[in-house]
Amino acid sequence: MTITDHTHPIDPVRVAHARSRLPTADATTRLTGLLSMMADPVRLRLIYALDVTEELCVGDLALALDVSEDSVSYALRLLRTAGLLVTRKEGRVVYNRLADDFPAPLRDHCLRQLIALTYAEEQTP
Repeated sequence: MTITDHTHPIDPVRVAHARSRLPTADATTRLTGLLSMMADPVRLRLIYALDVTEELCVGDLALALDVSEDSVSYALRLLRTAGLLVTRKEGRVVYNRLADDFPAPLRDHCLRQLIALTYAEEQTP
């Protein structure tokens, strides 16, 4: 579709500016995939727990999050498949940690928002 295909008045300078600033379709697909990984409460809390402790095994994560080990295992599998987690095995215990290339600005922003929302809920009578 070109700018001249529209019947309503347009601002070609603003349209061109918007087009030049937009991320590519592939980049937005990757971003929405990452955001969908963080859109689940268990996964987001798991990311937060790993951020503050560096690494934990499934059982410890389940205790920290107060959810079942099955829920943690499923969340870990999704995050690992998405490349957001890495594992380290020590004997029979598998430890999970955030991948080194986990997008820190996005993680930090989401975690700060989680904390702010939690405190706001606690302050509401």
